[in-house]
Amino acid sequence: MNQAKRRSAPAIMGALIGLVKPLLPIMCLAIILGVIGYLCAIFLTILAGYGLLHALLDAMGVTATSGILSVSMGRLYALLVCLAVCRGILHYGEQYCNHFIAFKLLAIIRHKVFAALRRLCPAKLEGRDKGNLISILTSDIELLEVFYAHTISPIAIAVCTSVIMAVFIGSNSMAAGLLALAGYIVVGAVIPIVMGRKGAAPGMELRNAFGDLNSFVLDSLRGLDETIQYDSGARRMEQMNDRSAAYGKLQKGLNQLEAVQRSVTNFAILLFSLAMLLLMLYVYQEGAASFEQMLICVIAMMGSFGPVVALSNLSNNLNQTLASGERVLAILEEEPKVEEVHDGKNTEFSGAEAQNISFCYEDEQILRDYSITFPKGKVVGIHGASGSGKSTLLRLLMRFWDVQEGSVAISGEDIRGLNTANLRDMESYVTQETYLFHDSVANNIAIGKPGATREEIIEAAKKASVHDFIQSLPKGYDTQVGELGDTLSSGERQRIGIARAFLHDAPFLLLDEPTSNLDSLNEGIILKSLRETCQDKTVVLVSHRKSTMHVADISYEMNQGRLS
Repeated sequence: MNQAKRRSAPAIMGALIGLVKPLLPIMCLAIILGVIGYLCAIFLTILAGYGLLHALLDAMGVTATSGILSVSMGRLYALLVCLAVCRGILHYGEQYCNHFIAFKLLAIIRHKVFAALRRLCPAKLEGRDKGNLISILTSDIELLEVFYAHTISPIAIAVCTSVIMAVFIGSNSMAAGLLALAGYIVVGAVIPIVMGRKGAAPGMELRNAFGDLNSFVLDSLRGLDETIQYDSGARRMEQMNDRSAAYGKLQKGLNQLEAVQRSVTNFAILLFSLAMLLLMLYVYQEGAASFEQMLICVIAMMGSFGPVVALSNLSNNLNQTLASGERVLAILEEEPKVEEVHDGKNTEFSGAEAQNISFCYEDEQILRDYSITFPKGKVVGIHGASGSGKSTLLRLLMRFWDVQEGSVAISGEDIRGLNTANLRDMESYVTQETYLFHDSVANNIAIGKPGATREEIIEAAKKASVHDFIQSLPKGYDTQVGELGDTLSSGERQRIGIARAFLHDAPFLLLDEPTSNLDSLNEGIILKSLRETCQDKTVVLVSHRKSTMHVADISYEMNQGRLS
């Protein structure tokens, strides 16, 4: 991600906090429980100081007649036990609320990210680094749990607790209250902000490096056959080691930064505690505070850094969390190149045409002033070499991209004005490489028509000449195809893709090299079935094979984005 385009940490936090709105009451409850819980812990220490002073006075034979020192030791012990129990219960309640919010929000964010990816598909995701996407969907979103469970409420708790303790200490000595407030600000805000700025860029670099490493591992796993065949395993391993070492170096740098911050934080706490002790000794000697007030202010100061220390310890982890948040927000806010239409027109298919269309990927011109008509009920064949623009034309008909010039129309309506759902219902698209999910054969075919019956699935498979093969599998239609369909050959995957299209039963069938992975016999069977079952459909048949064009009613030759 370009550093110049990165938003600030407060902006990232503001955007992430905005997602908490539906769960705001629970967040407020967590903050209240956390503040009261920390106050219980702090006053445990303060009361322990009172207990020591009480015991000292008893040993000296002095009896206090006012204030908390007049309370009996038995009652003081009971109060200490009560505070300790309350601290445990309140801390559990706070953590429960925070984790409830975190896991609820992670589910919401995952839903939002998948919805965003669906909007961006396929134009914005074509060629996108898949490993980085996987990293965002898994580890980056998971890391946001730290933000929602261990960042938002700790910040609010630290602020509220620090203000309360500054007022409490200030009620004994105004100077002591101001010193305490300064200590809380330095430990809880100044040090984390300064150190956080140093770790912001390395944090983002680490998250991007992790995504790149994921991509490399994924690529290596997919290319194992080629790696073994060409004996390049040693080279691949060396590259893996280099990337792992670079990632480890980044991680080590952040760990060192975290260690420095902890040392600086602890040193600051000691300095402010010492300053409080010296200040209260001076105030006591001047007669401006009692011995009891002096003792309580010092103990309260030393025992009240817990909330701001927890806040300070967040900053290095927060750098990575905010980097993850930035990557997730970038996906959520990215604008698709092709916007789905929901308030447009609906129509019934009666033919399609492309008029004077031009299209390019970046600076590469693919189609130039291209026109073609697809009459209803006809099989239109388009033959051409690889790279001539055949597949691009089909993607434009599907409106995976929009043309830069000219128009694509169905039934006389520009497809940019048609409802996307209506457009998809009218079209079936078989790509060159059929993707199979890690599921059963039946469920992979049923993608073409969610809720299809087994009979409909079998009928579609028969039309695609894949039924007999499926029957020969160990569990027939319930056989698992393996990840990426790697248990099937490319030809078998292609026929399952054709079966999907038959099951979808749309009036406009787009076939991109539908027989490229089939032998001549199976190609003839598929084309014969296509001719028999698609008599009332409009078919666009794209292929680099001349033999495939024999089934077409109309044939065109495509050369460098033009027809001949």
